[in-house]
Amino acid sequence: MSRYQAYAEYKDSGIDWIGNIPTDWDMWKIAHACPYVASGTTPKSDGEIYYGGENLWVTTGELREDVIFDTQKKVTDKALIDLPTLRVHPKGSVAIAMYGATIGRLGIFGNDATTNQACCVMPPSEILHNKYLFYWLYATRQEIINLSSGGGQPNVNQEKIASLKVSAPTFLQQENIANFLDHETLRIDLLIEKQQGLIALLKEKRQAVISHAVTQGLNPNAPLKDSGVEWLGKVPEHWVSKIKLNSVAQSNRGSFVNGPFGSDLLAHELIDDGVPVIYIRDLNRTGYVRKSTVCVSEEKALQLDVCRVTSGDVLISKVGDPPGEACIYPANEPDAIITQDVIRIRIDVEIVNPEYLIMLLNSDFGRIVIDDISVESTRKRVSLGDFKGLRFIFPPQNEQNEILEYLFLQTKKFDNLIDKANTTINLIKERRTALISAAVTGKIDVRDWHA
Repeated sequence: MSRYQAYAEYKDSGIDWIGNIPTDWDMWKIAHACPYVASGTTPKSDGEIYYGGENLWVTTGELREDVIFDTQKKVTDKALIDLPTLRVHPKGSVAIAMYGATIGRLGIFGNDATTNQACCVMPPSEILHNKYLFYWLYATRQEIINLSSGGGQPNVNQEKIASLKVSAPTFLQQENIANFLDHETLRIDLLIEKQQGLIALLKEKRQAVISHAVTQGLNPNAPLKDSGVEWLGKVPEHWVSKIKLNSVAQSNRGSFVNGPFGSDLLAHELIDDGVPVIYIRDLNRTGYVRKSTVCVSEEKALQLDVCRVTSGDVLISKVGDPPGEACIYPANEPDAIITQDVIRIRIDVEIVNPEYLIMLLNSDFGRIVIDDISVESTRKRVSLGDFKGLRFIFPPQNEQNEILEYLFLQTKKFDNLIDKANTTINLIKERRTALISAAVTGKIDVRDWHA
């Protein structure tokens, strides 16, 4: 932003987090600048009389900092008649999410639309240019979130949004600032897309290195034999062919199990503190990361001891898009209990290195093998019995360890490059927000800007 100059003179805006604004700018309360500030409602779903019409119905999930031309659900004219709060807002209206995880998300209506109760809508105004207001709300999102109340589901009501004071120059200058930000943020977004493309390429190459190593080994001169799998082709001759996955588990009872209950069952037994419960959301190819927050009591965990997870256990998702995400339960986590959609294997380390099995399951080869036994429903799923019957090709233990050592080094290089690209993206996003904030609070003067 050093290439932009400041305005000649400033005055106090009267609001700490806005600071000084140019002397010829005004502070407009949204309630005074916009024709109205309103929200909507959610029609009852028990019947078809309110849904399936032609009227766009915006939910907070559709607020994605972009123009909204269509919606997943539409409401009928009867819904608009029976529910007066389902007001149709004009094209160009700005909407902001007021509740929960989406609080502060924004959108501009590309067509006339109504909304649910979680959207606060500000129609086009003769005082505040709609795109300028959009950028102003974007720049001040954190301050708006700070106004929220509530515990697990923070919310900010439309009265608080209506009372916000917006720093603004004349309407024509607002339009110019909005055009400037459209132009500059597009350039910034293209830079972000390039970094995201680089990350996708690095992940693809990382996966290719893993897949080649666990199906072909490290010695390009090793004698080969037919794998028995048409698309896989030949594998090193000395590798052990088609061992059942069940055979790599320890021989004792309960070494290869899934959990006893899912998210809907035994809900009354789930508590905030105790023995953690593991869901498929906690499993990832890159490792175990706990996102779930629920637990069971020690007494309940004892009853479900066969489903207990300890460090070193292999965890696999039975359900997903695709299923089969695999990881090792880390040593720094307490013992836990798995749900019915999570498989736990206690590995016989005399047969296979658990880390090698994870690499194999998460490879392209592993993905295809698991996909072949997946059943389509609302999400793809695999039964415990089918998982046990999966057959894989393993190298001898000493070669498993050599392959692992090689892959740890190679994947670390890719992971470092991916981390750098993500850091770059975060830095670019911070600068993007800073540029928007500087423009809508008058910290930089773009009156002479031309595209």
